[in-house]
Amino acid sequence: MSTATSARPPLKPGLSTARKAQNMVMGGLILLATLLVVAPLILIFVYLIREGIGAINLDFFTKVPAPEGETGGGLLNAITGSLIMLAMASVFGVLIGLAGGIFLAEYPRHPLMPSIRLVSDVLAGIPAIVMGLVAYGLIVLTFGFSGFAGALALGFLMIPIVVRTTEEVLKLVPQTVREAGLSLGLPQWLVTLKIVLPAAAGGIITGIMLALARVAGEAAPLIFTAFGNPNVNFDPSKPMSALPLEIYRGATSAYDENQRMAKAGALLLIVLIFVTSLLARRFSRKV
Repeated sequence: MSTATSARPPLKPGLSTARKAQNMVMGGLILLATLLVVAPLILIFVYLIREGIGAINLDFFTKVPAPEGETGGGLLNAITGSLIMLAMASVFGVLIGLAGGIFLAEYPRHPLMPSIRLVSDVLAGIPAIVMGLVAYGLIVLTFGFSGFAGALALGFLMIPIVVRTTEEVLKLVPQTVREAGLSLGLPQWLVTLKIVLPAAAGGIITGIMLALARVAGEAAPLIFTAFGNPNVNFDPSKPMSALPLEIYRGATSAYDENQRMAKAGALLLIVLIFVTSLLARRFSRKV
């Protein structure tokens, strides 16, 4: 027998029949669990397409809702209001969320760190309707219903998501990057602003998009704050409509036309959230 033949390692035995059967059973259970999770979302999406796609036309994006029970009209007031309030909520929620995430990630030994983390965790667990009541007490009781109040409630909901995402992404930046900046004589705040944040920009943008997708479908806090408006309103100091509000009111209406319009609005909202989530995944791959 040659040396090459004698030095050849022994062949590993293959999986036994019992282990193959176990793998097939567990794989089937995992597939079944996945289908159980995804099936409701697919069924809802198919239902909304079947019931609401007929109401999505040019009038849907260019006209305000028709009088109760009448055909036609659109949701221009709701689309405009949602965009305005989400933009204002982003300014409020993103700035505070970024500041909180940077503080927790870059100053872990600061005496205020446990308090900031506690506040962030508490905000993450508060129901959306409670945020609406907080904004109601802070703004509505004094100044009345307005887009500002609705944006404040949505901003409160965005803060913990942006804080947690920013903190986790900044922790992924190697410590050597910070040390390189500090070794050049830069102060820590400048290292964070000019070096660490740009390195984690993709993950931070992902967190902001996820926060926007999270609050875009909230109706409960807007009932107590923005209240709704049948007309297109660009003044955030007055009551303002939003897609979740119009969906809620149309779904609870006794008229089929209003319910059909609500289903079309829900379909549009799901598509917007889906696109936002896809963009978030694309940015997350760059981290």
